[in-house]
Amino acid sequence: MFSILILLALVVIVAVWVVGIYNALVTSRNAYKNAFAQIDVQLQRRFDLIPNLVETVKGYLSHERETLEAVIAARGAAVSGLAAAKANPGDPAAMEQLAASQGQLNGALGRLLAVSEAYPDLKANQNMMQLTEELTSTENKVAFARQAYNDSVMAYNNRREIFPSSVVAGMFNFAAAALLEIPADRAEMREAPKVRF
Repeated sequence: MFSILILLALVVIVAVWVVGIYNALVTSRNAYKNAFAQIDVQLQRRFDLIPNLVETVKGYLSHERETLEAVIAARGAAVSGLAAAKANPGDPAAMEQLAASQGQLNGALGRLLAVSEAYPDLKANQNMMQLTEELTSTENKVAFARQAYNDSVMAYNNRREIFPSSVVAGMFNFAAAALLEIPADRAEMREAPKVRF
């Protein structure tokens, strides 16, 4: 009888231990998903600014139609990349697609802003100044949100990889989450578009 009570106590202790680890893993997973939601908010804000920016420069850069179309196409690709990542935050393929599409958008915006430098009237336009200021502010917020997301992913991945959590993570199929990284070979993605007046 005494051995049955000891066995029962051990089973309860192990069950509480597994539940505790499981709950910690779920909490960590939810933390990185919440951090990704903050990236989503900032990228949506960025995407909303871009059509206004294109409309503002359209009159000045009518012969730069290719540049404007590149920005619009890159914005569309970035919105698709964000939708894929939003459907499954942390998925390596989705994070890679998001990083690549954001890089294309950064490059297109950089070219647009570089071309706009040649137009003094455009640079002095109040709407243009306000939009570029908002875009720069949003770029900074995206960078901070990305860092918070990556920190949350690292904490989650560390928790799921250390022993004994790794045992519970394996039992309940807690997959590794991917960081939102900027590839080293894509230098244009490492910098926010430069805005100078």
